[in-house]
Amino acid sequence: MTLLYCFFTLNILSFIITAYDKRLAVTHKKRISEETLLSFAAIGGTIGSALAMYLFKHKTSKKYYLFKFYRIVFIQIVIATGLFYFGFFDENYIIKSK
Repeated sequence: MTLLYCFFTLNILSFIITAYDKRLAVTHKKRISEETLLSFAAIGGTIGSALAMYLFKHKTSKKYYLFKFYRIVFIQIVIATGLFYFGFFDENYIIKSK
């Protein structure tokens, strides 16, 4: 359950950071680096980042940023599929491993 709370917190934080970067862009102030935005997406904040990107139309026209972002999404899908395929989220596997 703690992992779920961490996931929600990370996605909310990713959403806020992306929205704040959009605000900084509109007001022509010093911005949050793309590396930071992509790092939050890479460690699990993909949903929050994507939601903010499309809700606020932020970074949606930057092809190189989108390429990096979707590469992260693809890698996360491959990892999640592999974990489910090999049964790492199977209830019996978790009980046996304890």
